[in-house]
Formats: sequence, structure tokens, C-alpha cells
Amino acid sequence: MVTMLEARLQTQQRNSQETGLWSSGFGMKLEAVTPFLGKYRPFVGRCCQTCTPKSWESLFHRSIMDLGFCNVILVKEENTRFRGWLVRRLCYFLWSLEQHIPPCQDAPQKIMESTGVQNVISGRAPGGAGEGQVPGLVKKEVQRILGHIQAPFHPFLLRLFSWALLRFLNCVFLNVQLHKGQMKMVHKATQAQGLPLVLLSTHKSLLDGILIPFVLLSQGLGVLRVVWDPRACSPTLRALLKKLGGLFLPPEANLTLDSSEGVLARAVVQAAMEQLLVSRQPLLIFLEEPPGAQGPRLSALGQTWLGLVVQAVQMGVIPDAMLVPVAITYDLVPGAPCDVYHSLVPLGLWTGALAVLRSLWSWGHSPRVCVRVHLAQPFSLQEYTTNARSCWGSRQTLEQLLQPIVLGQCNVVPDTEKEQEWTPATGPLLALKEEDQLLVRRLSRHVLNASVTSSAVMSTAIMAALLLFKHQKPLYCPAPQGVFLSQLLGEFSWLTEETLLRGFDVGFSGQLRCLVQHTLSLLQAHVALLRVHQGDLLVVPRPGPGLTRLARLSAELLPAFLSEAVGACAVRGLLAGRVPPEGPWELQGIELLSQNELYRQILLLLHLLPQDLLLLQPCQSSYCYCQEVLDRLIQCGLLVAEETPGSRAACDTGRQRLSAKLLWKPSGDFTDSDSDDFEEAEGRYFRLSQQSRCPDFFLFLCRLLSPLLQAFAQAATFLHQGQLPDTGKAHASLTSHRGTLSALRAGAPGLPLFSLTESGYTEQLLQFLQATAQEEGFFECADPNLAISAVWTFRDLGVLQQTPSPAGPMLYLSPTFTSRENQEKLEQFIRQFICS
Repeated sequence: MVTMLEARLQTQQRNSQETGLWSSGFGMKLEAVTPFLGKYRPFVGRCCQTCTPKSWESLFHRSIMDLGFCNVILVKEENTRFRGWLVRRLCYFLWSLEQHIPPCQDAPQKIMESTGVQNVISGRAPGGAGEGQVPGLVKKEVQRILGHIQAPFHPFLLRLFSWALLRFLNCVFLNVQLHKGQMKMVHKATQAQGLPLVLLSTHKSLLDGILIPFVLLSQGLGVLRVVWDPRACSPTLRALLKKLGGLFLPPEANLTLDSSEGVLARAVVQAAMEQLLVSRQPLLIFLEEPPGAQGPRLSALGQTWLGLVVQAVQMGVIPDAMLVPVAITYDLVPGAPCDVYHSLVPLGLWTGALAVLRSLWSWGHSPRVCVRVHLAQPFSLQEYTTNARSCWGSRQTLEQLLQPIVLGQCNVVPDTEKEQEWTPATGPLLALKEEDQLLVRRLSRHVLNASVTSSAVMSTAIMAALLLFKHQKPLYCPAPQGVFLSQLLGEFSWLTEETLLRGFDVGFSGQLRCLVQHTLSLLQAHVALLRVHQGDLLVVPRPGPGLTRLARLSAELLPAFLSEAVGACAVRGLLAGRVPPEGPWELQGIELLSQNELYRQILLLLHLLPQDLLLLQPCQSSYCYCQEVLDRLIQCGLLVAEETPGSRAACDTGRQRLSAKLLWKPSGDFTDSDSDDFEEAEGRYFRLSQQSRCPDFFLFLCRLLSPLLQAFAQAATFLHQGQLPDTGKAHASLTSHRGTLSALRAGAPGLPLFSLTESGYTEQLLQFLQATAQEEGFFECADPNLAISAVWTFRDLGVLQQTPSPAGPMLYLSPTFTSRENQEKLEQFIRQFICS
């Protein structure tokens, strides 16, 4: 296989030198039907076989894999019932008239008559009219809250909007691709089961809430009810979106559990959700926070609405619901500003209209992008609820798991999972039982994992990863390092094939040269093209903030190589104390790596990395994932088994005696290494492979995680600056001065007040990362979200302690890490995983 790939690379490089560069213009329309490899394209999106085995088997058929793709926005005369020259000019309008829009039902009256709302009105529930409120006033309040949540959709407005949106999408995008097999799979599940459909999606752009419903409406799925974030829309825009099927959570629903207004609002929201599910209207919920929001990846609003669906199933309002993970990927997010992490401000009608005009103006001035919408295999919520509870085990905090090892007080990693939850719980979710809250959190993480896994890797992510991590310049090098286009052609093909071989699809196809030209034209704001001798081109990333943007694009490739990247960084950490980092590859290949040592390093790195990055399935234990990481390193050729004298050969699969401990071990914790009381794993050893391709591939894998690990290491260095007071001083000053300015500055002389809040400290850390990037040239880690992840990870690790205050959470340095020695131990622990 290696010889075949090398031969392919040499052939492509020779062809690139013989033919003229840039023979065709940028922005040519690419088809997404022909597989890039020519033989195999993976069908992604199967549901979890552990949690939903019946759905995995019954809601899938192999014939749907061969149906291919369709361009949703390509509407022609054949897509209508009419023919003729006039139809060809009015096909968009005729197509919008033919879309099936079901009649609006009398939902408000049914919601008013629901049991939960009637209990509040009659006073049989807390906050009802029986506690001093007039039933008539409560009824008017219910109508007001219901008007804030939803409105009957308008068929004429929907058709007019679909026609305008179709014209707009054809101006902005080259194509919007959808796999016809995935769509057929969803149709069959809906028709066979007769259950309501709940689509749970990723969130890449504010356009997602309009684009995904349009795609599914065009495929005959009906009008979707879309959950929108009220903070992202102005009141005027909310009124329009509700006419198009939008749903909004009323602000009263987030009030405390003992608040009468909160009880009433939550009862109305629950009744509205029950009526929506009973009427079998499809529902779209975004599980990721909207773009521009700084904080956790999982959406608190999305978990709230998902919790309402779970509650409706458990109460028996509906027998079950079909959940469909959805993902959407762009070459580039359209209309995204240079800094997409701006503060979230409500989007109004005028702002949206200006954004549309800007997109139409840029139609002729910049290349258009491609979009892929992915529908994963549906699965039963009832089946998941039944099977998922059996996978719950004991968990510990990051401080309990990792702090003793970081400080050198312990060498044994506890045999338990990490408990890390960054998404805050809202009022409707807190109203559920604690067990149901845990179920909703793990279900949302499980579905988001399925959505990310089924997402296609776009060409811009592959190009950004190649420019940043395959040809990364050394630290402290002032001049950016480029790569010749002829070399980039071969490496683009290599990385595409590696992605496909790992079971991830790609969102492009066509001729290699045209793909690379189109991708570079999309990235023209972040790369420079320099013509050199013999007509070749040198592709150079632009230094500065453009590298941060490329790092965000390359993060879309990380899920495909995450296991190998974790394994490579773990091997780097294992070799850090034995071989100098700048030592030759042959010297590192001499070292023997035991399987137990590899397991330990992988576990340490898994505990250090945030859950929002890993997105591990809750049904999979860490030790199972360790075995998967080790298997991936062996499969890709980086590790080779070392046959020690007297040991059983690694390839010997003969029958072995299984111990009682293994026979009674839960299936979720079963690994190939568990045999004979796990003594065999202690005798397994590995070496780094000495193949010529391995050193570069090893560095590439390590560098995929380098932006996050570098941000963590710089955050540990930032502790040396003394920007935070220790806990004792801070509490003493707060007690004596009651939280005044002089009290807070007494803990850290000369430090302004805002630097002690979590947001202020995060902002100071970001400024430190940016200043360090200017000196070292490593702009990939100068990212606001990486700074937030570092602060929150250090808080979970016990490095920082948090105290609530009227100005927001206040951060203090814990007594354990006030000493410079422990701070250096923390930095050394993180830097062992970084490969320079």
C-alpha cells in the first residue's frame, strides 16, 4: 500500500511539471458524484450499534449506498410538472408553488386544553390561579407566552420565501449536495415507524436555520419547526421567523424553579412541544452553540429542547421519537467576518438584508463555495434510553484524576472516567430529575459525535492542514515557509486518500488540479502565490492572524485523525524523558515502548484534553479508546510489534484461557489485551517504524493537536506572571473590604479589578497568547476559544479556583499552585506531549 501511494505521488508530480499551471480559471463548477479514489467512497452516518442495535439493523439497507448525490439548488424544467420555454424561465417560481405545505392546525386551543397548562390555570400546580391569581389573567398570560414561542406558519409567505431563497443560494453557492441514500433512509424510517422526526444538527453559520429546512422541504419532508436562539434575533426578525416555522424559548422559562412565572412558562413550553410531537411535525434542534458565541461547544438551549422531547417520551405522550443526527459543512462559511468570535448581537431585518446584498455583490468578485448537508441514520429514542442507562459507571473530576500525577504524588491513573460538563443547565432542564438531566447531556454528546463523524471533510480543511502542519515553519523563524504547487498536488491527493481510508467522506471530487486551484482561490485572503523558476508556484501562508483562521479551518480535519493524533502525542510524551526531541528518528526507534506505558500516556492525554474536543461516545470507556488508539497506530504503520525472546508471537491468535475476571467484565470494557489477568499486556512491546514516510507522518499527527496543547502550555507559563492572587489573600481582602476595588487590588497590588473575573483573566490570557505569537510566530494558538478552554481546564484541574460574585465568577490561584515549582511541573507535564 505504501509503495502504491508513493508511486501515485511521483506520477502526479511528473504530470504537474509537464502540463501548464492554472490552465483553467478559478471557481469552476465541480461535480460531487465521481469518487476521488475511483473505487471506494465510504457511506458514513451509521448509528451506534452498542446503544441502538435494533435501529442499526432495521433502518438501513445496503442498496441506498449506491444512490449518489443530488444538487438541491439545481432546479430545472424537469423538476416541475410543466414543459416549455416559459417554464424554463419560471421554473424556480413554479417549483416553489408545487412544494407540499400541510395545512396549519389549531395548535393554540389544544395547548390551552393540555393537562399541564390546565393544572396551572386551575391552581393544582405551583404558580397557578389557586395561589392568588385570577384564572382569566393566567389564561391571558398563557396566550402571551405561547405567542412568544410560536405562531401559525403562513403558506404563501413560505412559498415566496422558498422562491427568493432558491435564487439567493444559486448566487452564493456552487452547489448544495445531499446524498440521496441518506434522504431515502430518513424517508423509510418516517414512513415505517410512523413516529415524529427530531433532527439534531451541528451549527456552523446563522444561515443553517434557513438552509437545512429548505433542503428538507425540497425533498418532501415537509415544513420543519426550527429552534432559534432568541438572543440572536431582533423582535422583528423573530416575528418573521415564527411565521416560517421558528420556535423560541420564552425568557420566563429560565427563571428559578420556585418562581410562579417560571412554572407557568415551562408548562406552556412543554405543552407546545407535546402538541408538536403528537402532530408529527418534524423538528430541527441545533446542538452546537451559534457561531460567534464564546464558551462551551454543546448548546444549553439545544439540550433544553432535547430534554423536552425526552420528557414527552417518558411521560407517554408519544410512544417514541426518531432522532436523526444532521451535519452541514461549508468550504468557507459565507459572509463570516475575519474574526468570527465577535460578541453575539441580535440580528435584525436590516442587518440581514445588508448581509444578503453584500453576498450578492461579492458573487462576481469572489469564488463561490460548496455545501454538504449530511443526514445520519435515524435511531429510536426509546431504545437509546433503555440501553444507555446500563453504560453508566463511576466518574471522577479532573482534579481527582490528574492533579496527583501532575505534581508527582502518584503514578497510577485511576480506573474511572472523567466527569467534565461545561454547558450550563437551563430552567427547563433543571426541572427534570437528576437522572434524566444526565441522560439528556450524554444523549446530546452522543448525537453530536455522530453528526461530526458523518460530516464530510472539505477541501479547504485539507489545504489548511497541509500548509500549517505538513510544512510548518520552525519556531522563532521570521520568514514564512511555503510549498511548491507541484508538491502540494501530490500531498493533497495523499491526505484525501488517508481521510477516505479512515471512513470519513470528503465534500469534493473532480480533477486534482482544478480542486487545488479552486481551494487556493477560496483561501486567497490567507495565502500568497509567488511565481518561481520553471513556471512553478510557491504557496506561502500569510503571517499573522491569517494563520489563526487557517488553524480553525484545519480543525475540521481533526476528527478523522484524532485517534492517531492522540496516540502520536502520547508516544512523544513517553519518549520525552528518554530521547532528546531534536534527536534523529533512528535513535527514537531504538526505544522499546511497553503497552502498559502507552496506555498510561494515552489516558493522561485523554484526561487533559477537553470533552468538547474529543466528543467521545458516552458508551465507550477510556480503556476501550486506548486500545483503539493503539490499534490505529499499528494500522497506519507508525508502531511495529517487538517480538521479545520467549514471548508468544503477536500474530498468534490461538485460543487462550480466559480468567474469571475477564469473563465477568462488562462488554464495554472488553479489549483484546485483557487475558490471563491482564499479565500478557505487560509483556507486549512496540517500536517506532523505520519506514521513510513515518517521521513526517508522525510530526503531522502531533502538530494537529499542537494549537490546543501550545495554548495550554502558554497558559501555564502565564501563571508565572503573578496575575492572580492566591485564595487566602483574596478571601481575606474580600472579608475585610466587602468586595470593593481596594480589597480586590489588595490581593494583587497594582492589578485592576476586571483581571480577577473569569472573563477578564481570559482576555488577559488571550493578549498574552497574541503577544507570544508575535514573538515566536505561532499564531495558531492565539484563539479566544483556546484561551477559554485553557482557563476552564485549569479550573477543573484545581489550578484555578472560582468564587461567585455580583460582577461574575472570580478566579483565584489555588494554594497548591502558588509555588513556582508546582507551576513548572504543570507546564512540563503539558509540554511533554508537544512535538517541536
